[in-house]
Order: sequence, then structure tokens, then C-alpha cells
Amino acid sequence: MRKILIADDDGGLRNALKLALEANGYGVQLAANGGEALSIQRKDPADVLITDIFMPDSDGFEAIDGFRKAFPGARIVVMSGDAKKAKGEYLSAAALMGADAVLKKPFQIETLLQTLRSLGF
Repeated sequence: MRKILIADDDGGLRNALKLALEANGYGVQLAANGGEALSIQRKDPADVLITDIFMPDSDGFEAIDGFRKAFPGARIVVMSGDAKKAKGEYLSAAALMGADAVLKKPFQIETLLQTLRSLGF
């Protein structure tokens, strides 16, 4: 079973994605921020990280950086609803940092599933 780790500070979104992904045959773990995601990954590695960019304590950029350094084989999907916050192109920056795919919130679960399939999952 392919394992996915979801990092987002929105508990409702985390749980909704978990239910949808489990219904499609994935194993899912949850984290509230990038630091927690890295901690979970060290203990029980996932194949794919799906992370928000803007989270308190440890954001998605820190997660991308940490995953690329410590877990270079893991795939990373970045999602954000604030893609142009503070005049920055944060989804583009995430791609440049090594994200394998980016999704602008809100998105349909089918879009996420297609993204995962395109990454070989």
C-alpha cells in the first residue's frame, strides 16, 4: 500500500483528504505542520508528502527543504490557497525548491488523484 503524509494546519481539510485518499486505497498519516511531518517521516516513511505552504511553527517550505535533504526519493505535492500572498509566487517557488507537483486550493479530489497517478502512485 502506498503511504501518503498530509501536512496542513486545517484539521478539517486534513481529515477530508485522509478519508478520500483511504477510500482510494492509500495509507494516510497526518501532520499539523512541516516539522511534525518531518518527525513522522523519520519514524514511518511515506512515499508522498502532500503539504500546505502556510502553516504555523514550521511551514511547507521547511518541509520541502527537509524532505529533499533527508528523503530525496519521496515525492512532494504542494497545495496552497494563498498562491500570491505578499506579492510572491509561492507555488512557483515550491516547484523550484523541488516539489513534484503543485495544486491551488480549492481543488477537486479527482485532481489530487490524477496528480498522484501522474507521479506513479
